Amino acid sequence: MGCRVVLEANRLAPARVAGIVLVDGSRLASGDPDAAESAARALIDKPGYSAFAENLFRQMFFRASPLAEAIVARALRQPTEISSALWPRLARWDAAHMDAALAAVRVPLMAIQSTTRDAQLRRTPLKPGESSPWLDLLRQKVRSAKIEIIFGAGHFPQLEAAETVNRLIAGFVQKP
Repeated sequence: MGCRVVLEANRLAPARVAGIVLVDGSRLASGDPDAAESAARALIDKPGYSAFAENLFRQMFFRASPLAEAIVARALRQPTEISSALWPRLARWDAAHMDAALAAVRVPLMAIQSTTRDAQLRRTPLKPGESSPWLDLLRQKVRSAKIEIIFGAGHFPQLEAAETVNRLIAGFVQKP
C-alpha cells in the first residue's frame, strides 16, 4: 500500500514532494475500477479472509524468521471488516488512479524492487536480468525512473536488507 500512498500524495500535493522512493511496488489491476474491485473481493471471498490474508502475508517472505511470523500475526489480528475492504480498494485505486498518479510524477523517482507477482498473484523473487510488469509500467510512464533491484529479499527489503535500502536511498537523495 505504501507505493500507492506516496503516488497519491504526489498527485494531490506535488509542490510538497521533492522526490519519490517506491519500495517493492506492484499493480493489482487496470481497466474498469468496478470490475477490478469485484475481482479482488472474489479473491478474498473464495477462501475466506483469514486464509487469504495468511497466504498473502506469508508469501511476502522467502525465509522463515521471527520478524516474518510477527508481521503475519499482526496482519491476522487486524479487524476483518477493515482489512478485507483494503485489498479490493487497492485494486480499485490501481484501476482508477494508477496511470494518472504515474503521469503526475515530475520529480526524481527511484523504485527499489525485490519481488514480482505472477498471473495468480504469487510473489516470487526477482532474478538477475529479470523485469516485472510493475517495473515495465514504471519505465513506460516515468521514463526517468531509477530502478534498483535487491536480490534475495522478500516484499520488505527495507527490513530484510535494511543497509542496502538505506544506502540506495541515501545515494538517491544526495543526487542534485
